[in-house]
Amino acid sequence: MTYPLNRWYVAGFDWEVTDAPLGRTFLDRPVVLFRDATGRVAALEDRCCHRALPLSCGRVEDGALRCGYHGLLFAADGQCIDVPGQARIPGKARVAPYPVAVVDQVIWIWMAQETGGQPDREPPRVPAHADPRYRFRGGAFHYQAPYQLIHDNLLDLSHVGYVHTKTIGGNARVHMEAPTNVAADGEHVRVVRRMMASTPPATYTAAWPFEGAIDRWQEIDFHVSHLQIFTGAVDAGAEPIDNPDRGGFHMRGFHGVTPETATTSHYFWTMAASSHPDGPDNLETVYRQTADTFEEDRVIIEAQWRNMQRFGQPPMVDIHVDAGANRARRVIALLKENDVENNRESAVQ
Repeated sequence: MTYPLNRWYVAGFDWEVTDAPLGRTFLDRPVVLFRDATGRVAALEDRCCHRALPLSCGRVEDGALRCGYHGLLFAADGQCIDVPGQARIPGKARVAPYPVAVVDQVIWIWMAQETGGQPDREPPRVPAHADPRYRFRGGAFHYQAPYQLIHDNLLDLSHVGYVHTKTIGGNARVHMEAPTNVAADGEHVRVVRRMMASTPPATYTAAWPFEGAIDRWQEIDFHVSHLQIFTGAVDAGAEPIDNPDRGGFHMRGFHGVTPETATTSHYFWTMAASSHPDGPDNLETVYRQTADTFEEDRVIIEAQWRNMQRFGQPPMVDIHVDAGANRARRVIALLKENDVENNRESAVQ
C-alpha cells in the first residue's frame, strides 16, 4: 500500500467549490467535487463511464454533473440520470461516488481500501475555526514532492530560524537548542517546544505589541491526514506558557497534507490568530506573512526532493530535531503494513 487508507483526508475548503466542478487527484484517484441540489459538496470519480472524459471538464446543472463530451448527466450518488437523445439509461451507466463531509469549513473525503467503503468514524474537527477568540484565513499549495517530506518539515520547527528569517524565524541557535518533548499515542504524535526570553520574530511584532523579549511556544499535533500547530508567545515572565488558558498572541495553524501521487502533494492550510484587545485586527498581516512562510517551505522541500532524486536517495543522518518526524514515519509505515495485511486476509476470505 502506498498510503494509509480507510480514513478521512482533506479535499479542500468549502469556499473553493462554487458553481463549477473542481477536479483534483487524491491518493492517485482522480476526483471531481461539485455541489448537489441541496448545496452540499459531493464527490465522484472524475471519469465519465461513456468515453472517459474527466467529468470536471463538464458543468453543473441543478445539482448534477453534465459530461462535457456527450452530455450524460450524473447525480451526486454517481447514477446517470439523463442520456441526451436516448430514453433508456443503461443500468451500468454510473460512476463511483466518494463519501464527503464538510466540518469547520474543511472538506473531508473518505478514502476507502475497497470500492464503496463507508466511513467508520466522524471527520476531524478544527476547533480554532469556530472559536470566537480567533479569525482565520487559508489557502492551498501544490507540491512537487512526496507528502511525508511536508510532514517532516512541520514536525521539525527548528528550521524556522534558517528558512523563515523575515517572518516567524528569530535566533537560529535558540530554535535549534529549544527544549523539546516528543510523545506518541497510537496514530497521534505530539511535539512541544519552548523558547524562553527569546527575541520576537517579524510576524509576531507586526501582529502584537510585545514589550521586549518573549516566552514562546510551539505545540505540534500530528495525525495521518493533517496537523494542528499551536504557536504563540507572551511577554517574557508574564505568565506560565504551559497554562491551557494562557493569554498573549496565539496562532493556530491547520495543515491538511493530502498525497496527490507518490511524488506530488496537496497542502491545504489555514491560520487562525488572536488580535490584541487594544490594537487593530491583525488577520491580514498574519495571513500574508503565513502565506510567505509556507511558500518558503515549498521552495525548500521541492529543492530537497529534486536533490534526493539526483543523488538516488542514499541513507540520511538523523540529528536530535528529527525525533518527531521519525515517530510520524513509523506511524504511517505501521498503518500501511496493517492495510496490506487486512487486504491479504480479505482476499483469502
